[in-house]
Amino acid sequence: MSTDKNRATAAAILPLVGGPDNITSIAHCMTRLRISLRDRSLVQDKALRALPAVLGVVEDLGAPPSGSWGMYQIVLGPGTVARVTPEFEALVAEARSAAPTPTAPTSPSPETATARTITADDLAAQGAALKEAQKARNATPFKLFLRRIANIFVPLIPALIGCGIIAGLNGLLTNLGWVPAVVPALAAIASGFMSLIAVFVGYNTAKEFGGTPVLGGAVAAIIVFPGVAKIDAFGLELKPGQGGVLGALAAALLAVYVEKWCRRWVPETLDVLVTPTLTVLISGLVTLFGLMYLAGGASAAIGTFANWLLASGGAFAGLVLGGLFLPLVMLGLHQALIPIHTTLIEQDGYTVLLPILAMAGAGQVGAAIAVYYRLPRNGSLRATIRSALPAGFLGVGEPLIYGVSLPLGRPFVTACIGGAAGGAFVGLFHQLGVAFGSTAIGPSGWALFPLLDGRSSAGITLAIYAGGLLVGYLVGFAATYFFGFTRQMLTDLDTDPDQDQHPDATTATAGTPPKERVPA
Repeated sequence: MSTDKNRATAAAILPLVGGPDNITSIAHCMTRLRISLRDRSLVQDKALRALPAVLGVVEDLGAPPSGSWGMYQIVLGPGTVARVTPEFEALVAEARSAAPTPTAPTSPSPETATARTITADDLAAQGAALKEAQKARNATPFKLFLRRIANIFVPLIPALIGCGIIAGLNGLLTNLGWVPAVVPALAAIASGFMSLIAVFVGYNTAKEFGGTPVLGGAVAAIIVFPGVAKIDAFGLELKPGQGGVLGALAAALLAVYVEKWCRRWVPETLDVLVTPTLTVLISGLVTLFGLMYLAGGASAAIGTFANWLLASGGAFAGLVLGGLFLPLVMLGLHQALIPIHTTLIEQDGYTVLLPILAMAGAGQVGAAIAVYYRLPRNGSLRATIRSALPAGFLGVGEPLIYGVSLPLGRPFVTACIGGAAGGAFVGLFHQLGVAFGSTAIGPSGWALFPLLDGRSSAGITLAIYAGGLLVGYLVGFAATYFFGFTRQMLTDLDTDPDQDQHPDATTATAGTPPKERVPA
């Protein structure tokens, strides 16, 4: 998408979310533009979903700034969101500097109360209503804490993807024996970020929890400093990197609390000298003589358990993980798995969980295709599916979830069945000794192919993952086609909305009444 198109997309979105004065914060993740709003009623959901670049919308309480309604997320897709967000931020800044007239509230058009065919807009409205009903349940302290943890790792995903793809390319060149002079350079490029990821985690942790980011990074840097190998604590030797990202997160979180305590008690005249010193010293000592051991044990346990789970009960474990991941995506809690993925990548070079969890998206795609063929006369819903399927194949499932399967109900369940089948297929091969995973996190679906790595050859790894996707597509399609609809659902859904809006088109020229609709 060119710069002009990115700016045009941002310009189209801005008035539909209530204008610049309705926005309190702007951010983005891999696929979504995340904005905090003052007044939810100013958002024009129907017009937003109609924009060509918008794949869907997601509402989430999250942890909004003071005075905000909550987090409103506009799904734009990978790549696009990273280009549109800066343009959106620039437009908001320009509009505020020009002191525009506050946007007046816009009253949405009421839905007609008469009986009519259920359209894609109706399903989208039902999806929004379902999200509204979940907002209170999602606002528990535990879930809000998980979202804050996810916020620490989400900004790291682009670097993980880039370095992961380079690592895969380097492995391919090494196996083929090509350009050996370039291989060491690619290894350094791919490994540099991962060797210092603890520093970035510490920086983001302090930023997220209200501390000074660089102090969090400084404390976390202790974990990867080579000199820790010379430290003997309680008769045990430390190793550089021991504890990994979990240790960095805990160390930086401790630094935040130490810093806040210092800000409260240290006199202002001494604050600039004493507070940073005490923060790094106290947190550093606790990290060296406690947190690195504890976090190291936790990280090792995560890796051991994940590998044991798939090696001993791979098919069943894959079935459970693939079948339950879609509800996590629906609730927005899937990002809480990022620290686990990152820990596995640190230890083994790849996360064995992500290819299995990606099967949930395959089941979603298969279910959507079945809905498309099961409702041949509902042009509105079929158009929504056509526009959302490309993103679904690439692992962006929110448009299909909130626009199709979740409002329909039964197709959401059958999509989970497809994901469970695909997960069981991939898990079975893990149980048979063909272990593999993703060298980075973020992408899913077809976009995950360049990031796959494992013990076996690249051909076998790619074939198994492709087979899992195919199983997910087929089972999701079959389960939805045969069990995803009741007769009443077909009666309500499998009709042409245009004919309902223009009944004269279905009336014979001689004045005879329209034909009675026959349930499928």
